Amino acid sequence: MSVVSRVFLYLILALAALYTLAPLWVMLATSFKSLDEIREGSLIAAPQAPTIAAWGKAWSSACTGVRCDGLQPFFFNSLLMTIPAVLISTIIGALNGYSLTHWKFRGSEVLFTMLLLGCFIPFQVVLLPMARTLGAIGFVDSVFGLIFVHVVYGLAFTTLFFRNYYLGVPGELIKAARVDGAGFFTIFWRILMPISGPIFVVCVIWQFTQIWNDFLFGVVFAGSDSQPVTVALNNLVRTSTGVKEYNVDMAAAIIAALPTLFVYIVAGKYFVRGLTAGAVKG
Repeated sequence: MSVVSRVFLYLILALAALYTLAPLWVMLATSFKSLDEIREGSLIAAPQAPTIAAWGKAWSSACTGVRCDGLQPFFFNSLLMTIPAVLISTIIGALNGYSLTHWKFRGSEVLFTMLLLGCFIPFQVVLLPMARTLGAIGFVDSVFGLIFVHVVYGLAFTTLFFRNYYLGVPGELIKAARVDGAGFFTIFWRILMPISGPIFVVCVIWQFTQIWNDFLFGVVFAGSDSQPVTVALNNLVRTSTGVKEYNVDMAAAIIAALPTLFVYIVAGKYFVRGLTAGAVKG
């Protein structure tokens, strides 16, 4: 590649990066401005007198409907919902993928096809049957209900990821372990788990992002004390006490997005590596 082509390529990439990061800059800049500076200044201008007052109010005292205790309780609701749902759906998906590749049984392909169809079912389709199910098991309006919903809905994706990944593990290795007397769980923990790091990262990032950012299930199935942060953010933005506080809204949006940003920054490079590991498997 010539020098001119390289410079042109870098210029295009830089422009694309600026275009992508511009909304984030506007949100950050606005969140550190006072209301007077927002009214009098430019949208993209840096804050002249930075203040974290909007961040404090968004976290602990902003009104989210009839409640005025900020995003803090809802943020922890999301953590209580997301972490168990991610771990449970990932572990069960790993066991499913392992079973469907190296411990096949009659009807396993039909079962996998049915699970695969679950990846294409819209959220709206499962609202009514899921509501009846939660009522039957007593998980209505609770964090446990949201955990159950996200585990069930995420199993199709985690099973697909692990199934494609484990197709790359030589069947002879599993057969040799079975000949030596290793059972189902021994093979899983001793042979497959040590080499499953990349695909575990894929599933954790995928599930964490999907569950943390979900709004529909949260607004439908959660009670007033178990709502996730996405529902609280929507209520905060739509609640007005006379003066629209754009700095508080922007700070609240960034607070709600911080966990997913952190996950991608820490493990983003492993996401693509793990996803492509199973991209060309059966």
